[in-house]
Amino acid sequence: MSGNSRAVTSNQKGVHERLEEVVLRHRSSSYLKPVREHNLKAFERLQAFLDKGWQGLILDSCCGTGQSTLRLAAQFPGHAVVGIDQSEARLGREGLTPPSNLCLLRGNCEDLWRLCLQHGIRADRHYLLYPNPYPKSVHLKRRWHGHPVFPLLPQLAPVTELRSNWRLYLEEFAWAWKWLGHSFPAIGEWRPQTPWTRFESKYLASGQTLFRLQAYSSDFES
Repeated sequence: MSGNSRAVTSNQKGVHERLEEVVLRHRSSSYLKPVREHNLKAFERLQAFLDKGWQGLILDSCCGTGQSTLRLAAQFPGHAVVGIDQSEARLGREGLTPPSNLCLLRGNCEDLWRLCLQHGIRADRHYLLYPNPYPKSVHLKRRWHGHPVFPLLPQLAPVTELRSNWRLYLEEFAWAWKWLGHSFPAIGEWRPQTPWTRFESKYLASGQTLFRLQAYSSDFES
């Protein structure tokens, strides 16, 4: 893949000045937006898939074409590996026959996450790989840590892994995670031997530095 990707630029100089206010407000309220019909149907597919009996669940949210989901399915052969993306076109782009432990769902993460929690479904690991950074300051609430559903993330899995080519996104996510009452996640540079996603390939080919965050949830501590 050619290296023609520009580095993220933003009018922010550091963590958004309103991030803590936004996170704490969302923590003290409930996200009650009605679940859309197509997400209910996608969740029914998920339930049927999980009923086959697996060692556990690996969740790959905003999976794009599903390239990362394929890698996770190979890495966790005994687990149900589920990729979620809102674009049906992206999900079909790889054109590969999925292994038996992989399920790709066309749906919105915020609805499917809520439905999982309502029905007692938890993952062993949760991946958010290269989400849209929405780098303009005015778009804070479009970032996952600025979204009203964010307080539910620590309830979904004991470990959440986030990757990005914009370190500030990870720094904001880490502070938001801490403000929900969990340990501040470590952030480090990340250079995989084999890229997991098309974005990861493109950013590496462009000479950009990649970053990885692993957040641990105290909700799963015994």
